[in-house]
Formats: sequence, structure tokens, C-alpha cells
Amino acid sequence: MVSKHVLEFPTEYPIKVIGRPSDEFRARVHAVVLRHAPTLESERVSERLSGQGNFLSISYTLHAESREQVEALTAELKACDGVLMLL
Repeated sequence: MVSKHVLEFPTEYPIKVIGRPSDEFRARVHAVVLRHAPTLESERVSERLSGQGNFLSISYTLHAESREQVEALTAELKACDGVLMLL
């Protein structure tokens, strides 16, 4: 039997954005996230540099109100210059 996990909204939604470390990358990603989650608090954002410093991951925990909000956010992040991966 296959189980489908369906999100119920509102929900706490974690998302991680990975790219090359730079102030420009960080600013672009933050701007996109804040367009979709304008009330995001700074303590719900964390960053981690890879061991060799080649990649930066920015993690967000958003209070998502709808599937449409999450889909719009992920679509814009995927199109964002410098984003290599979303988790």
C-alpha cells in the first residue's frame, strides 16, 4: 500500500536553498523569500557554509498559509540566478 503524505495548511514549511556563497546570492534569495513570506522572522533563517567553502545553504522555516504560496515560492527560487538546488 502506497501512503501519500499530504500537507495541511497552515503549516511550518522548511526549505533549504543552496548556491555559491556571495552577498549577491544571499540578497537575491532573501528578497524572493520575503516576497512570499513577508512576516518571516530572522530567527527562522540559518546559514551554513560547506566544508571547503564552495557552497552556501540558507535554511528557512516558513509559516506557509497555502500550497499555492509554497508552489509560487519554489518556482521563483528555482528561477533565481545562482540557485543550484532546493531541498
